[in-house]
Amino acid sequence: MTPTRNRAMVALAAALVLQAGAAGAAQARSLPAANAPAAAAPSRAAALRITEGQVGEVGPGGTLLYPAVTSCLTVTVRLADGGLVGAHASLFQVPGEYRSDRILAALRDRVGTRAVRAVEVRGAVGAWHPDYFTTAIESYPEGAEVPVPTRPDPDGLARAVAAGLGQPRDEVTVHDLPDGDQTVK
Repeated sequence: MTPTRNRAMVALAAALVLQAGAAGAAQARSLPAANAPAAAAPSRAAALRITEGQVGEVGPGGTLLYPAVTSCLTVTVRLADGGLVGAHASLFQVPGEYRSDRILAALRDRVGTRAVRAVEVRGAVGAWHPDYFTTAIESYPEGAEVPVPTRPDPDGLARAVAAGLGQPRDEVTVHDLPDGDQTVK
């Protein structure tokens, strides 16, 4: 590995170790396959837990729970009808779940043609380079320079999320809220 890739992997691996215990029960169901079947109806549960690499949805009045957001970003789409569609983007792919460069497409597919009121990005803003939404860290070829954030880039993340979801940039807000569980109502 190149020195840059080694530094990126070491720095980001430490954050992954902190999250390893968060893959508990009651997880949202995700469909990582490229040609996944149509998404199931939104959960009618009062709350839905979405862990790393997963996409889920609750109807109006529901709550999304994102556990152990330490180096992750969460992306919550507020639908015009009051429902919530969310994604828990991880720096490194959790086996069987979405990579960071595929999660926005899965979220966009889940939202479909429904009207969007707002998009909220929350989490470890300083740990994320906007390019991670187009090329996941683990997908860079050997010898390639992996971008490492040198400072928080909330505007770059907002642009990347807006582009990935096909939404206007002004509908996307970004908040640095690392190190904890997130609840979105």
